[in-house]
This record gives sequence, structure tokens and C-alpha cells, in this order.
Amino acid sequence: MVTGSSAASPRAVEVVEWLIVSVAAENRPTKLRASLPWLREILVIGVVYMVYGFVRNQFGSAKLRIGDSPLHSFNNAVRVIDVEEALGLFHEQTIQRWFLSVDAAGTIHSSWIVTWFNVFYGTAHFIVTLGVLIWLFVRHRSRFGRWRTTLMATTVLALVGFALFPLMPPRLFNADPATYRYGGGEIAEARDEPDYGFVDTLREVGGLWSFDSKKLDSVSNQYAAMPSLHIGWSLWCTVVLWTFARRAWVRWLGIVYPMCTLLVIVATANHFIIDALGGVAILAAGYGIARGLEYVRERRATDAPVAEADADVLVNS
Repeated sequence: MVTGSSAASPRAVEVVEWLIVSVAAENRPTKLRASLPWLREILVIGVVYMVYGFVRNQFGSAKLRIGDSPLHSFNNAVRVIDVEEALGLFHEQTIQRWFLSVDAAGTIHSSWIVTWFNVFYGTAHFIVTLGVLIWLFVRHRSRFGRWRTTLMATTVLALVGFALFPLMPPRLFNADPATYRYGGGEIAEARDEPDYGFVDTLREVGGLWSFDSKKLDSVSNQYAAMPSLHIGWSLWCTVVLWTFARRAWVRWLGIVYPMCTLLVIVATANHFIIDALGGVAILAAGYGIARGLEYVRERRATDAPVAEADADVLVNS
């Protein structure tokens, strides 16, 4: 029994002792034992995402002071356009014009689908991924670790891309910095770069939010375009659903989802097509990291009994 001052209640001390022993022992309360995996996963995922958000915003537009030139991200955008033109992939302007047009007076004509694209861009990225993550945890707990680690590794690898290759998205390439703080219009004009006529649909057409919001302006990195985490996360959902879902329509819905995501990120001029290839690459690398960590853990689990047996032989010899 733990002793203390005479003012302490013996009964209270007994309760505290029981709680400590119960949590530490194998026979901890059933409800607490059942809730611990949930709490652990929420904590891990929450911490990783907070670190991701903090680190992401240490680069790119979030660190530009007023008057700074976004030259580095603009140069990277020119490089991306050159590569896409060489590969025959530079069709972002054509795709955006499928859904909206700009007349001679500069008036933008769009349909309801562009507004829907903007809402999709700002919400599905989080809602669908979180939904699939929770479903996987509930229905396939034994396989959850691998795919959670894949998702986390994919997210961390995206940070490497944002840091090493800040990229101005199409919507900002010809944008006047007097109107769009992070626009590259002045640089494009000085270098006689083409005006591709990309439209920032979030600003001009509208959705649930806009990058012009003062709150977002101070915390978002508008040059975090390469790789596309929208594509990386959506493909993660596809792989998980195709692997574990029993209903065929759910599996095919998982196939359609990244296709819709690709169309949305290009039609809203938030990404180049090649950014999507970057998203595929980080997902593949994230899966490789998850499998590598599994291999290391399995080797340790296999080697531990052998090491213990060898130790016993040495002691008893």
C-alpha cells in the first residue's frame, strides 16, 4: 500500500493504485482496452498531419514577404510546361476550356459543374480519405497498419517535393501580382512567355473557400503543387477499396474517384498534369516504405527468440 499524509483518503489511494495496476496489466478494463487503439491511431494521424501542415508552410508562398518575387516557383512552372510539351501532355488549357470560356470582354462563362469542381477540390480530398481510413480500421484491423503507414509515408514524401521543387500552379502563371499576390504575370510578361489564359476558378467562379481568404493566405503554401497529394491520396483510396471491398460497385467507384480528382485538379488550374504523375510516384514509394518497415519488424520478431535461445545456451554452458 502507498502511504501518504494523514489528510489523504485511504480509499482514494486504493482507487488510484487500482487504476495504475489495471492500465498497466493485461486485465485492464475492457472498455479502456477497446478504446486504446482508436486513441492511438487518432493521435498518430493527428500529429503527422499537424507536422505536415507546419512543415509544408515553411516553404513556397507562405514565406514570401510582400514585394518578394516568386521567381523560383515560376521557373519550375516553365520547366514543367517544357517537359509536358515535349511529352505531348500540355493540355491543361484545353481541359479547362471544356467547362468555362472567357469572351473578348474578359467575362467568364461557366456552368454549375465548375462550382461543383471547386467544392470537390476543397472537400473530397479530406472526407473520402478519412472515410476510407476509418472503414479500413473498423473492418480490416489486422491489415490497417500497412495502409496507414503507406498513407503517412506518402504524405511525408509530398513534403520533400514541396521543399525541393516549389511549383507555381497554372492558375497563377499569368496572374497579375497586383491582384493575385503570388501571381507570376509580371515575370511572364518580362520574359515574353505566352499568356495561357488560365482562370483561378476558386476566385472567379467560387466554391466553399478561396485562396484569397486572409486566414488561408497566411497559412497555405500556394506553390505546393508537385507532387499532387490529391492524386496520391485518391489513389491510396482506390488501392484500399479494390483490395478489401466486397461489393463490385464500391471497387469500381474507387477506380472512378482518382479519375474525377485528376479532372478536377486540372480543370480548376490548381495542378499541371505532370503533378499527378508525382502523386503516383510518392504513393508507390510510400507503399515501399511501409513494406520495408514491416520486413524490419518481422526480422526483429524472428531474430529475438533465436537471440534469447543463444543467450540461454551461453548461460547454461
